[in-house]
Amino acid sequence: MQIKETTNEGLKRAYTVTIPAKEIDERVNSEVKKIAPQVKMPGFRPGKVPANLVRKMHGEQLHAQTLNDMIRESVDKVMADNKLRPAMQPSVELDEGYEEGKDAALSVELEILPEIDAPEVDGLALERLTVPVTDEQVDEAVERIASNNKSYKDAAKTKKAADGDQLIIDFVGRVDGTEFEGGKAENTPLTIGSGQFIPGFEEQLTGVKTGDKKTITVTFPEDYPAENLKGKEAEFDVTVQQVKVPTDTKIDDEFAKNLGLEGLDKLKELLRGQLEQETSGLTRTQMKRQLLDTLAAGHDFAVPQGMVDAEFEQIWAQLQQEAARSDDAETMLKEMEDEKDDYRKIAERRVRLGLLLSEIGQKNGVEVNANEMNMLIQQAAQQYRAEDRERFIQYVQQEPMAAAQLRAPLYEDKVVDFLFDKAEITDREVTREELEAAIEAEETTEEKPKKKAAAKKKPAAKKAPAKKTDDKDIDEKPAAKKAPAKKTAAKKPAAEKADDKPAAKKPAAKKAPAKKAAPKK
Repeated sequence: MQIKETTNEGLKRAYTVTIPAKEIDERVNSEVKKIAPQVKMPGFRPGKVPANLVRKMHGEQLHAQTLNDMIRESVDKVMADNKLRPAMQPSVELDEGYEEGKDAALSVELEILPEIDAPEVDGLALERLTVPVTDEQVDEAVERIASNNKSYKDAAKTKKAADGDQLIIDFVGRVDGTEFEGGKAENTPLTIGSGQFIPGFEEQLTGVKTGDKKTITVTFPEDYPAENLKGKEAEFDVTVQQVKVPTDTKIDDEFAKNLGLEGLDKLKELLRGQLEQETSGLTRTQMKRQLLDTLAAGHDFAVPQGMVDAEFEQIWAQLQQEAARSDDAETMLKEMEDEKDDYRKIAERRVRLGLLLSEIGQKNGVEVNANEMNMLIQQAAQQYRAEDRERFIQYVQQEPMAAAQLRAPLYEDKVVDFLFDKAEITDREVTREELEAAIEAEETTEEKPKKKAAAKKKPAAKKAPAKKTDDKDIDEKPAAKKAPAKKTAAKKPAAEKADDKPAAKKPAAKKAPAKKAAPKK
């Protein structure tokens, strides 16, 4: 085997490898001898088939397998002899003119990981912004839950329904005079102003009284999930069985018991814990951004462009998904194109920080142990159908690249926690608004494109009138509606939050072969 280096520029390396035909043939003959005792052929006793006949029968398959094995071994030898740490799977190409009986000429191209001087971890100074949870905030949370768990009482028959009132209705919907599936229900509760039904439905019921019958006309949204109803005009015959008005909810032990808790004190205790958990998460985000900003400012080494390309493609795909969900996809796509270079800088920063954190972790003995890895695999397996989980687990256990990708986020968190433990931390109490502002301020202009006005997402697809479920959860959020009516501003694309998400840590040298793809979700 002959190996010759053809490129050595920055992190790029290229080699030509020649595998002599004689070596390939000798390996094939060796394989023939191994399988010959198991080959059966009419006219020969088991194990007595001549080697030349075995090769004639299976030679093509044996040659292909042997050549693949020798190519893999030659690439491993290139890595070992030159002490290379590949950033990604090397590109290996066999000369197009290769035929059996000729020398095999390969070209091997790759990028290597840079040599990084891990920084000293002692002496890091960070400020931790903390938000104390007050009794007033807990009381406000209790009141929000009470507001989301309103009870209603029958109103007088002369009462005209207003915003916030609840109606008990029967309805029948028709498109072009024909009833459609899902367009009919009885004794359905509907709170006016809740945005529960398709646009225009609730508004037309304002002012109705108990016993009223009314025909209303609405148009289904263009993004309605049922193809036969998209953009269609429909008529609904509505009968108002009862108008109900909200009653004041008394916040006491009985209220908490209706939520399945021991009493009001227990409810407040749980809510305080939730609020503390939320602010602790924000505090960690703010500290992590400080830490990563400090690391990024002190290191500007070259990074493998293949890794940057892969990270950028992931960011770009995420942005395109955000744009597709917006009301003005064309404008968002144009703005993305204008800021494409900025997003590529984000990708480069992520890769650099990922490599740096990996180097720090390795030099300081940070590890993900076997128990933690098993938990990660089991958690990830839950995303798959029951019949595919075992295949997924086997796939991760057999493929180093898959295992590395699964391990990376936890490894990053452990390295960050290690650095927090080493840092000199100063605490300062702030309000939640000040903490959120500090997080935004740490997104420097170098790390993310300038902020755009928040694009509006398309509203969730509206359903035909449907029953509203009671909210019995102690979470502060109201029960999720099947079809919220109001549009909400889209969240900032996650790709813009580059400073708190490094890219993959130490990449595995081998890539999972396509033929062993993980089971589909």
